[in-house]
Amino acid sequence: MADPASMDWPQLEATVSSCQACRLCESRRQTVFGVGHRQAHWMVVGEAPGEQEDLAGEPFVGKSGRLLDNMLRALGLTREPAPAAQQVYIANTVKCRPPGNRNPQPDELARCEPFLIRQVALVQPKIILAMGRFAVQSLLRSDEPIGRLRGRVHDYQGVPLIVTYHPAYLLRNLPEKARAWDDLCLAVETVKACTAG
Repeated sequence: MADPASMDWPQLEATVSSCQACRLCESRRQTVFGVGHRQAHWMVVGEAPGEQEDLAGEPFVGKSGRLLDNMLRALGLTREPAPAAQQVYIANTVKCRPPGNRNPQPDELARCEPFLIRQVALVQPKIILAMGRFAVQSLLRSDEPIGRLRGRVHDYQGVPLIVTYHPAYLLRNLPEKARAWDDLCLAVETVKACTAG
C-alpha cells in the first residue's frame, strides 16, 4: 500500500475502500470513510463504525447521529452543505465495523491511523472534537479516562483537540449531557481564540 501521507482526497478514499490491512475487511459491508466539508473549521472524530454506519457508509448515523446533529446544530454547525465555518468534517479512528460492534483492537486502530492522520492534514481544521474513549485514547496516546482528559485543550498534530463523550454513551447516561455541553462550549471558545489570535 502506498503511503497515505502524500495522497489527495480521491486517492485516500480509494485506498480506504479497498483496504485489507487488517481482519476487519473480512466482515465489513463497506468502509466508512468520512463525511462533510473537506475544508471545515471543525472536525469530529469518533470511534469505530457500528451496524448502521456499516450499512450507510457514513459515520454517526442512527440515534447517536441524530444526537450529534442536534449538538452541532446548537452551535450553529452542520454536516450538511454550508460555508466551511458552519460545517464539520466527520471521520472515525477505524474505517470498518468491528464484528458485533466489539471494541477495536490496538492493531486495528494502528492500521487505520495513517488514514485519519491524512484526513486531518487535508481538512486542516481549526479544532478537533474527539468523541468516545477509543477516539480520545488513540488520538492522544493516553490511557487516561475521558473524565480526566475533559475540560482542557489538548493538541493533535498542531490542532487544538477537545475531549468529550460519544453520543451513544450520552444516550445511555443522560446526566452526562450537561458535561458534554460544557465540552462543546470549550471548543467554541477555543475556536474563537484561535481565529482572533
